[in-house]
Amino acid sequence: QVQLVESGGGLVQAGGSLRLSCAASGRTFSTYAMGWFRQVPGKEREFVAAINWSGSITYYGDSVKGRFTISRDNAKNTIYLQMSSLKPEDTAVYYCASARSPYYLSRSTAEYDYWGQGTQVTVST
Repeated sequence: QVQLVESGGGLVQAGGSLRLSCAASGRTFSTYAMGWFRQVPGKEREFVAAINWSGSITYYGDSVKGRFTISRDNAKNTIYLQMSSLKPEDTAVYYCASARSPYYLSRSTAEYDYWGQGTQVTVST
């Protein structure tokens, strides 16, 4: 059974930083692309970032480009999302997801087949 467990969320002031982690189990982690999404109540889940199986290729949503960095450590079966220069509009529940492909970095939720339970990030003014 595939499990993805996010951690690292919390309350931070605008301009601050947080690092989210997502620990994976139950799948050969290193052979799949991974992604981060976020969601606020009443809105669709929004693509944040994706990374290919080796970590050599990354892809970001426009709203986080230049501020967030996705990375992975295949030896630890973990992906990370380093978030800097946080803004109140970054407030959301953040989810990690495992893609159906090792290579295809997609912003569509349909291309991901396993999801974590989410971790809340709140950015105050």
